[in-house]
Amino acid sequence: MARSYRVAVAGATGAVGIEMLKTLEKRNFPVASLKLLASARSVGKELPFRGELLKVEELTEKSFKDVDIALFSAGGDVSRRFRQSVVDSGAVMIDNSSAFRMEPEVPLVIPEVNPEDVKWHQGVIANPNCSTIIMLVVVAPLHRAKKLVRLVASTYQATSGAGAKGMDEMLRQTRQVLDGEPIRPEVFAHRIAFNLIPHIDAFLDNGYTKEELKMLNETRKMLHDSQLRVSCTCVRVPVMRAHSESLNLEFAEEITPEEARALLSAAPGVRVVDDPANKLYPMPIDATEEYDVRVGRIRQDISRDDRRGLDLFVSGDQVLKGAALNAVQIAELL
Repeated sequence: MARSYRVAVAGATGAVGIEMLKTLEKRNFPVASLKLLASARSVGKELPFRGELLKVEELTEKSFKDVDIALFSAGGDVSRRFRQSVVDSGAVMIDNSSAFRMEPEVPLVIPEVNPEDVKWHQGVIANPNCSTIIMLVVVAPLHRAKKLVRLVASTYQATSGAGAKGMDEMLRQTRQVLDGEPIRPEVFAHRIAFNLIPHIDAFLDNGYTKEELKMLNETRKMLHDSQLRVSCTCVRVPVMRAHSESLNLEFAEEITPEEARALLSAAPGVRVVDDPANKLYPMPIDATEEYDVRVGRIRQDISRDDRRGLDLFVSGDQVLKGAALNAVQIAELL
C-alpha cells in the first residue's frame, strides 16, 4: 500500500498558499491529513480541499507535531522563525522564500533540473526564485547537451510576483488611469498601470538588484557551475500573472535552433511554441494556469561568427511553476 503524508501549508491564505492547496488536490498528492496555517488574523477562515472546507489555524512553534512535510509560503522572516520547530518535529520544510536558498547545507531544487540534490537535505529544501525556475526548466536541457558558458536574461515579471496585493494594485491603478483619478503607488515604487519598472527588490552597490543576483547565484548553485557567467535585468510589467524572459545563451559547443527545438520538445515541463509564421510564440496570457514553461522565438544569435549562441523567449506561470507547483513537485520527490 502506498504511503500517505501528513502535510502542513504555512501561509495558506496567500496567493501561493491557495495555489499549493489546488496543486496538491489536482496532482492527487497522497495527503493523509492537512493543516492550514497562517497568522492570527486569518484564524477561522475556511479553504476548500477535496470537497471539504478546512479551517485555518494559527501558525505556532507547536504546529508541526505529527507533520511529515511543511510547505512554507509565508515570507523569509516567518520561515527563519519556524525552521527549528519544523526540523525538531521531524518534518521536512519546503520553503518558498529566499531565506535559505544560498545556505550550503540546504538543497535548492527544481525537479526537472537537479532532483538528485534532494537526497542531501537536512530537514530544509529551498524553492528557487520564480524567475530562476522558469528560466532553468528551459535552459537546463540545453546546458546538459552543449554546456552553457554565458547567459544574459531580461525578465518581464508579472504583478503576481508581489502577491495578491501586487495584482490588486495594477487593477486598481488601471481603473484610476481610465477614470482620470490620482494614483498613489503602495506596493510598487512607481505607477505600474500602463508602465513598466526596471526595479525588483533592493538595489546593491554594484548597480544590480537582489532579484537579479538571485538569478545569478541560484543558477550557479543548481547547475553546479560556480564559474558560469550570468547577467540579468529584472523588469516589472503590467501583467497579471506569468513571467516572461528574453534569454541570450552562449554554449561551449555549437548548437542550432533545430537541435534546440528537438532537445526542448523532449524535455519535461517544457512546451515548445515556436511558429512565428503563424504568430505562435510564448505569451504570459497563454502560460497562465499552465504547468509547463513555454519556449519559442528560438533562433541563432546573429551577433556571433560561430553557431554557439541562441536567443529565445520563455513564459511561465509564476504562481504555479514559479512557486506552488515546484514546491509540490519537491514533495513528490520526497
